[in-house]
Formats: sequence, structure tokens, C-alpha cells
Amino acid sequence: MPRVVPIDPVTPGPATIAEAVHVLRDGGLVAFPTETVYGLGARAFDPRAVARVFTAKGRPSTHPLIAHVLDTGAARALAATWPREASVLADALWPGPLTLVVDRASHVPAAVSGGADSIALRVPSHPVARALLAALGEPIAAPSANRYQGLSPTLAGHVVKELGDAVDLVLDGGPCHAGVESTVVDVRGGAMCVLRPGAVDLGRLRAAGAIEMHRETADAGTLRPSPGMDARHYAPRAQLLLAKNGDEALRIAALLLSPSQGERVGLLLCGAHESIAGEARLVVRSLPGDPAEYARQMYRALHELDDAGVDVIVSQAVPDGEAWWAVADRQRRGATSSSR
Repeated sequence: MPRVVPIDPVTPGPATIAEAVHVLRDGGLVAFPTETVYGLGARAFDPRAVARVFTAKGRPSTHPLIAHVLDTGAARALAATWPREASVLADALWPGPLTLVVDRASHVPAAVSGGADSIALRVPSHPVARALLAALGEPIAAPSANRYQGLSPTLAGHVVKELGDAVDLVLDGGPCHAGVESTVVDVRGGAMCVLRPGAVDLGRLRAAGAIEMHRETADAGTLRPSPGMDARHYAPRAQLLLAKNGDEALRIAALLLSPSQGERVGLLLCGAHESIAGEARLVVRSLPGDPAEYARQMYRALHELDDAGVDVIVSQAVPDGEAWWAVADRQRRGATSSSR
């Protein structure tokens, strides 16, 4: 198993950061907490280390990684051009859970971008991520620290469970604050186009400028500018069924629990519900009705249901509305089927 080292999420210890930097400079992979989810980091300018990231995740080589940098100046150094729209969003929302897609500078290895001419850039706000970037002094290519298309990790234990010995060092900084991945915005071509909903909500984006939505998905072998564009992604091991409301989720769960079906069922609810009669084959998780709190706990709850060995997870769809946009996107991409 990988070495797991506790680290203070507010004031990271210099010795632990130095150990992580040594691993990275030696071509290793370091999992570390960000404000969104745990990332699987490699030196962006080390082609062998970047290749190890793809291998560890089982990720297609056409899927871009996100290059994490310490500040806007470091981001601009990786871009062939820096549009006005990039400055507007960076000034308003960096450091933070926002990824910007710009044209890739020629000196940046194409592998970081999955072979595309673009590059996805982020300035994280988490103290551990920032300390690591400052001590290393160069960009870190870091997707989420999980297997391809699986649930993202919001705890160090999720990383160990998903990747095992494929990662050399795990910095355990406790739970991630946002619990959902960064918002990705393409700022090429004079527009601000959302490629992936995430932890930065639409209200904050609109406050910084006009925003377009891009809801298309990409085929498995095609180049794409952003991670998270697969039709199926962020999925638990168990089959995930999406019910349109709590009552329907309960009905579906009851049907699956019937003697004729014999399934072990996980039930993921949103907000308060009447108590459910005990059933040995039923595992229930109920998440808050607040969208930010729901997002913070969603992946952890799904990991717990998977770990409980359920065959099927029935998830109540979250409410309609822009406040739920990132969670609804993850539900839709992770679901095997939906009644919506």
C-alpha cells in the first residue's frame, strides 16, 4: 500500500511537504487534498511521471489532465495566448475551484492535454496544494485520484482504496471542503463556455461575465479540452438508478428488496424523510437539502454504499435549479438509468 502521511490542512508541515516534493522530483505520484477532491499529482514537465498518471487511473491518453499552478503568472506561462476573458475570471475566482481552458504553449508537453492544442489550468486555494506547488516551484498535473470513470475521492482512504500501490505517497489532509470537482470554463474564441459544472456556481460565474453552457459529451477516443466530458463518469461500482423524487426512490427500493429480486440495495435520499422500516438488505444514506452541503457529502456517501457491498443504489434526484447544477450533472453521468 502507499505511504499515507497525515498533514495539517490549514498549516501544512514543511517536512511533509518536502517529502512530497522529493517524491515528485523523483518521478513519483503524490495524492494530495484540494478544496474540491483529492488530486493525483505528477510533475507536468516529466513525461514518464505524466504517463504513470494515465496508467494508474486506467485513463485514456486522449483525456486531458489539469495543470495546477500557484498563481495567474504561472498559468499564463503555460498558455500560448491569454484572452481577456481568462483575466476576468482569474481575477474574480482564483485561487479557487475554477479551471480555465486556453491555448497550450508549445513548450508544454502535449500529453498533459491529452494531445489537444488546449490546456486546462487551475490555481487551487487549499493550503496543502499551494504549499506543495510553492515548494516544488513548477506545475503539477493532477486529475482526481481515482480510477477512470469512478467516484472521485474526498478522503485519503478513498485514494488508497481506488489506487493502492499505483500512488507513491498520499497526503491525508482530511475531507475536502467542496466535495465536487472544479468548474471548467473554456475561454478561447472570445467566449466563456462552461464545459463542466462544478464547485463554482453559475451566479459567481455570471457576476464575472456572460457565460455559455456546453452540454455535449465526447466519444471515448476523441480529443477533448476538458476532463469529465464522458457520457458516463463519476460512477459507483454498484448499478446506480436515478429516481425523480423521494417517494419513487422508496418504491423502487421496495421492489428491489422483494424476495423475487433478492438485491442488496443502497438508498440515497435528499432532505428529511419518514423513517424507513428496518431491512437487512437495505443501506440508507440521507443527505442535507442544502446544495453545497449535499455536494460536500455526496461522493463520501456513495463510497460508503459501495463499501457496504450493495448491488444497486437508488438515488433520489436533487431538485431542479441552478444551485444544484453540479450535483445534477454528477447524478446524470453516474446513473445507469433514470426515471426523469
